[in-house]
Amino acid sequence: MIKYILKCKNKHEFESWFLNSIEFEKLKEKKLIKCIFCKSKNIEKSIMSPKILGSSKKEINDNFLKNEEFTKVKKDLLKIRKFIEKNFEFVGDKFPHEVRNIYYNKKQKKNIYGSATTEEKDELREEGIELTTVPWISDKEN
Repeated sequence: MIKYILKCKNKHEFESWFLNSIEFEKLKEKKLIKCIFCKSKNIEKSIMSPKILGSSKKEINDNFLKNEEFTKVKKDLLKIRKFIEKNFEFVGDKFPHEVRNIYYNKKQKKNIYGSATTEEKDELREEGIELTTVPWISDKEN
């Protein structure tokens, strides 16, 4: 996962997570990213500087786990996960089929979550079905 600070044509800034930079570019090209403030789809990445934590793998991992920002993001993601698990129906790998049923049958409204391959997600987006991917992290300590 990678976090970008994004900026729209109206100079609003906001953060968003992406699987990788290629995923960001695909979504941007398809105009699937929009400003959370003004809904503009003219979005660019702001300049970001990476954090260099250390030289050894163990040192990098130890520093990252101690990082306050990481702890806050992990807490927020756990809250999102608990909310989803409480308020949405888990449909597993039947997600693409179930989401199409809901999308095309406007009478049937329900909140669902599950899994889909990259290809399935691309097909759903091409059909106009909006998806959100949430990093599904464990609530157990490392």
